[in-house]
Formats: sequence, structure tokens, C-alpha cells
Amino acid sequence: MSVNPASRAKLGTHPLHPMLVPFPVAFLVGAFVTDLAFIGMGDGFWARASVWLIGAGVVMALLAAVAGFIDFFSEPRIRALNDAWYHMFGNLTAVAIAIVNFVLRYNEGAEAAIRPWGWILSLVVVGILLFTGWKGWELVYSHHVAVLDAPGQTSSEPVVTDHRGGSGRRAA
Repeated sequence: MSVNPASRAKLGTHPLHPMLVPFPVAFLVGAFVTDLAFIGMGDGFWARASVWLIGAGVVMALLAAVAGFIDFFSEPRIRALNDAWYHMFGNLTAVAIAIVNFVLRYNEGAEAAIRPWGWILSLVVVGILLFTGWKGWELVYSHHVAVLDAPGQTSSEPVVTDHRGGSGRRAA
């Protein structure tokens, strides 16, 4: 029985990367929403909220990237997957754009930076995150990265099945 590509950055049997990813996604998508709120209402609160959300999104994305890099560089079968490369470079691109967006807002002021470029940069980041999220989904659901298939399986070691098809002991 072949073993699925394993996550090396994990707590127990739980991979860290998918636990961390929802935070930067929520923050960066939230920044786009608060950009739209500022454009619609003109209240500076929303512009300032966008700056904080982008900053928090970048910090959390870098934390998620550490776990992702550990998995990517420690497992050759993950590196062999085109989806993993698209996922990694797409996310690096999204973070780079978010950093540019943050610096732009920091230097020009939160309100002044939203029009014309700030909200567009936020929209581009959201579009990239849709693509990289799809690729991350492919890694888990199509390529079974870090998936434990057998009932009661607690590691990425292969499970030996008996002649009746039930799971038995771990392979040595």
C-alpha cells in the first residue's frame, strides 16, 4: 500500500499549514470588503481597518508559509506535484502584492491609497487566493497530501490490511 505524502509541520497528526491558512485568507478578503465599505460610505474607519487587516494578513500568511515550506521542502512527492508549485508561487505573489498594498497605504495614508490602486490591489489578492485555495484543495482532495486514509490511522505509516480487507497492524 502506498502512503500519502505526509505533512512534516504538524501537531500530533494535524498538519499546521491548513490550520493557519484561514487567518490570512479572512484578513485579506476582509481588507477588500472594508475597502469597498470605505468607497461606499467614505468613513475613514473602513480605510484604517483595511490597513490593519492587510498587516495582520501578511503576518499570518508568513506564519502559514513557514509550515507550508516545511511540508514542501521536506517531502519530495509534494514537490513533484504541479499543483503544489502553483499553490506556493501563487501565495507568494499574493503576499508580495499585499505587502506593496500595505506600504502604499502606510506611505500615502489609508484613505488616499484606496483610490485608485489600493482596492484594485486588494481585489487582485482575493482573485489569487481563490486560485491558490483551489490548488490547495487539489493537494488535499486529489493528491491526498497529509490525508490519513485508514480508520484509526494516526500517522503516515502504511497500514497493513489483512486478507478480509480490514485494517490491521502498522507496517514495520
